[in-house]
Amino acid sequence: MTRAALPALLTLTLAACGLPKLGGEDPPPALTTLASTVPEPAPLVRERAVTFAVPLTPEALATTRVAAVRGGTAVAYIQDLLLVDSPDRLFQQLVSETVYRSTDLLVVDPRQQDQVPALKVTGTLYRFDFDADTREVVVGYEALWADGGRVASRRFEAREPAVGYAGDVAPALNRAANRVAAEVAAWITGG
Repeated sequence: MTRAALPALLTLTLAACGLPKLGGEDPPPALTTLASTVPEPAPLVRERAVTFAVPLTPEALATTRVAAVRGGTAVAYIQDLLLVDSPDRLFQQLVSETVYRSTDLLVVDPRQQDQVPALKVTGTLYRFDFDADTREVVVGYEALWADGGRVASRRFEAREPAVGYAGDVAPALNRAANRVAAEVAAWITGG
């Protein structure tokens, strides 16, 4: 066997192995993400800008699994529900997209915020889970914006009923996250 053929053979061998098991479990048939429910906007001139930092999160949410909380202290994870990315990043992308689609603000990537003067929004995604006691998903975000010498903060929280299975928790999380994102958009624009 030639040296050039060895990498190709290794690649084929690894590909034949399939997806690795996660914690001894088979991977779910699909991964879940958040998607904005606001329609695409008509073209318009955007003269003001905003940037959204990836929110801080508690350790229990720093995973691609969705937490199920009981009694405020017991944490497990919803079986067969995996996110495509961590909740903090998914929520940042959803809020950015919602604000872009529903306001006249230009949304600037945080990595470019030094190049464009923009309202800076940071915060903490303190809830993104299924509450087993109330049988609801909860999305909670505490936002803080700073613009020059002005600063403001506000808490947003949305709840949606769910039974606790992957098939109903995922869409309920998307609905709750979209409600919070819409409220954030209205808040930063004074609406």
